[in-house]
Amino acid sequence: MSHQSYNVDLAKCEANYTALSPLTFLERSAYIYPQRIALIHGARRQTWLQTYRRARRLAWALVARGIQRGDTVAVMLNNTPEMFECHFGVPVTGAVLNTLNTRLDPDTVAFMLNHGDARVLITDREYSHIVKPALEKIGRSIIVIDVDDPEYTGSGERLGEMDYEAFIGNASELFPWTMPDDEWNAISLNYTSGTTGNPKGVVYHHRGAYLNALSNIVSWGMPPASVYLWTLPMFHCNGWCFPWTMAANSGTNVCLRKVDAKLIFDAIREYKVTHYCGAPIVHAMLANAPEEWRKGINHKVSGLIAAAPPPAAVIEGMAKIGFDVTHVYGLTETYGPAAVCAKHPEWEQMSLADQVTKNGRQGVRYHAEEGISVLDPATMQPVAWDNDAMGEIMFRGNLVMKGYLNNPKATEEAFAGGWYHTGDLAVMQHDGYVKIKDRSKDVIISGGENISSIEVEDTLYKHPAVLAAAVVAAPDEKWGEVPCAFIELKEGSQTTEHEIMQFCRDNMARFKIPKQIIFGALPKTSTGKIQKFILRERAKSTTSFE
Repeated sequence: MSHQSYNVDLAKCEANYTALSPLTFLERSAYIYPQRIALIHGARRQTWLQTYRRARRLAWALVARGIQRGDTVAVMLNNTPEMFECHFGVPVTGAVLNTLNTRLDPDTVAFMLNHGDARVLITDREYSHIVKPALEKIGRSIIVIDVDDPEYTGSGERLGEMDYEAFIGNASELFPWTMPDDEWNAISLNYTSGTTGNPKGVVYHHRGAYLNALSNIVSWGMPPASVYLWTLPMFHCNGWCFPWTMAANSGTNVCLRKVDAKLIFDAIREYKVTHYCGAPIVHAMLANAPEEWRKGINHKVSGLIAAAPPPAAVIEGMAKIGFDVTHVYGLTETYGPAAVCAKHPEWEQMSLADQVTKNGRQGVRYHAEEGISVLDPATMQPVAWDNDAMGEIMFRGNLVMKGYLNNPKATEEAFAGGWYHTGDLAVMQHDGYVKIKDRSKDVIISGGENISSIEVEDTLYKHPAVLAAAVVAAPDEKWGEVPCAFIELKEGSQTTEHEIMQFCRDNMARFKIPKQIIFGALPKTSTGKIQKFILRERAKSTTSFE
């Protein structure tokens, strides 16, 4: 038999091929577990069947207002049931969901609404002070729907023509739940932070969202019907695809409007939360919270930590309070996590310090990602697995974005050489695990020596008084650049610049020691990332160091 015979009369048809889309997960959970609780929000309880029906009503209401395939529907929402429903009700119409960062300023929101050509904006009353001036700036009409969450008791005004409940209230539950005809179709639009120039619009497709949703389950080892606490904003990389993950898992989503350590521990205790995600600062907050807040939590709690390379002290702190933390790595352009520090059973026999070192790496590719490598960006050749040769982390596969919306130049640059360029500098360790050394823009070049800001931060985090630390380059007449450290102390802790300097002298090479220590609260994004671009500007305004 010729090998060519496998392609004769064996074509794709409705019986053997369907475009991949995470939308199918909601329909499945509603069919199998119609009465299982899908969403908990304050006193509100919503089953999978109710969630499916509400998403279909949302889709019907949007189409009735003229929304078509390829249109953009923007949302400015917290981690509430409405936000979860939008992850299904918007894309099932063929439209594209654009989740907006709730901490943005009106100018940036206006830019995103216009750049993405949003036709509809669904917005929480809490953010009317941002949204109202943004709407005045866009220079065109847009349908605005308000979400008036009973759990929100603060100020704010309604800006739209009707409330969300009224919008979907008279809509039909019979909207056809059909998958896209092409899995390459866009499912969502996420904007980068835009610290230099306008933010870039990252476009996800149905195939990537489907595969990453499942990878979250497999790569993390989530059991069916997990209880997931929303500490990570759903607006950030679509909550790392976890709205779709939890629909596939048929578990329970516990909503949380704001990140607060006591609220998190209370929710974990009351609802027997099994899983949550967050940036290092969120985990540090939990690790340093009063011990009495954790009383009564006797079950296993698993956390994903990402956003920035996690300080060893944070991983160690979480281990000491009994939480099982796994480090994942990725960017907005990779649907959130696309790499994981996959654990080995034998690591459990190591000392805690050695386990922390092993578990603090960026690791290996997610199950549905095709490749992660450390390459020389000039030659595009892999660096040696020697824990020394530096290169750039690059991704390839289904968990890489379609590209940047209306920005072909940036897309071409990002995909040069057939890989997605992250801008993160790293080494490849002897076992093939990736270890970040720094962002290319964060490396401090002092007197010709390269200093990893992450390495200095890791040392600072080991000091018992330090809650958070960020190290950036400050200008210096003699050395060109020197490290400048910004430190946020734990509540109730005290220390001095002299003490921190001495601690650094005892734990690192002298040329790496920060030349100035500045104490105070660190500027952070709503996802917990420390905003180093702000600190770099502050460092530039300081006097030159001697």
